[in-house]
Order: sequence, then C-alpha cells, then structure tokens
Amino acid sequence: MTSLQTPTRAHRERVVGATAIALAASLVIQNAVVVWTEAPAYGDPITEVLAFHAENRGAVAIAVGLEALNLPLLLGFVTGLHGLVERRGGAGADRSRLAVAAGAALSAIFALYAVLWNGVVLSAGELVVPTPELELAWQLHAAAFALALPALGTTFIGAALATHASLLTPPWQRLLGVAGAGLLIAAGTANLAIADGSPLLFVGLPGYFAWLVWLLATGVRLVRARTADGMVPVRSGASPTGGATHD
Repeated sequence: MTSLQTPTRAHRERVVGATAIALAASLVIQNAVVVWTEAPAYGDPITEVLAFHAENRGAVAIAVGLEALNLPLLLGFVTGLHGLVERRGGAGADRSRLAVAAGAALSAIFALYAVLWNGVVLSAGELVVPTPELELAWQLHAAAFALALPALGTTFIGAALATHASLLTPPWQRLLGVAGAGLLIAAGTANLAIADGSPLLFVGLPGYFAWLVWLLATGVRLVRARTADGMVPVRSGASPTGGATHD
C-alpha cells in the first residue's frame, strides 16, 4: 500500500543554497567597500589609520553593518548544511558538526572584530593626533581578524568534506576546500605577527577567495536541486528517507 507525501528535500536544499549565495554576496560587497575606499592595511602608519577612519565613517558603518548580516547567514548556512547531510544518510555528519562548531566560534570572533572596528572609528572622530589607545584598538582589531582565519579555515574544510561525503558537491570542491582551508589555517598561526602589521596576512587571502568561490558554487548547486516538486508515492510504514515511521 502506498500513500502520497510532499517532498521537502529539494526545498531545504534550495533554502540552504540561497543562504550560501546571500552570504557570498554580502562578503563580496563588504570587501568591495573596503577596497573601494582604500582602507589602510594593518602595517600602515597609525597616522594613516586615523585619517582614514576620521574621513570614512560611513564606509566603515556599511562594512560593520554587513558583518551583522553575515553572522546569521553563516550560522544559518552551516546548521542548514548539517541538516541536509544528516537527511542524506549521515555520511559526513561528523565533519558537518565540525563546521557548525567552527562556524559558531568564527561568528564570535567576527563579532569582536566588528566591535573593535567600531571603537577605532568612534575614537578617530574625536582625535587630532593618534593616541596609544587608538593604536591598541587597531592592533586588537587586526588580531581578531587574524584569529578568524583558522576558524574560517576549519569551517571551510568541515563543510567541504561533509558536502563531498554526502554527494552534494563534486570532487573539485573538496580539493578547493582542503587547499583553501590549509592556507587560512597556516596564515592564522601568525596571528601575533599579523596584529603587529606583518604582510603574512596575505598568505590567507587566496584561501579566503577560495571560500567565496566554494560558497557560490555550492549555493548554485543546491538552489538547482532537481528533486521533483509535487507528490511522491511513499510506502506505508516507511519514511521518505527509507527508515521506519512510527505512529
């Protein structure tokens, strides 16, 4: 005997895919704002840091505002991805749990990063010359970003391995994830040097761009999920995933 049940897997995949695309778009816009306004690097003189933040408060407000959007998008993506992995039989579930845990840590670090950036721009608006407090806030801001790199790398590799194990993504995305995550984690080990203005930060940039590419590719693939919409016959006493149902 069979009954009819509306499938939801395709809908879930599309929601998670749309979240990934939205996160990638937000990150691209955020970085475009920083590049367009020629924000100072962490190794630039503190006088240039002061001048930039005194003159570009609006640009920083946009970048920090987007960070507030990135946090729920990131957490929504990794938790939604974990749900998809578990519903597809659980292959890679341990790696998706790693991505969820690392994503939570990454969100906390980026929240600190944004708060410190707010402190820098608010302090700069009241200063004529740099102070030790402004320099310390800027260095802490840099240190938070540096520490976010290994957290992002761990999120990246967990998500990439989980989606590959669950056949949600093709093999090339697993390779992209492993390579990109490795660069992010390697750069993050130099977080003290980066906080002091070291160009070692740029070691992690290719990994960050790989994360954006992976997010977009994964999002598009999930949005284009081909599970048929409509009613699907399901055997009585069995769930759509193949397990027994209980009344």
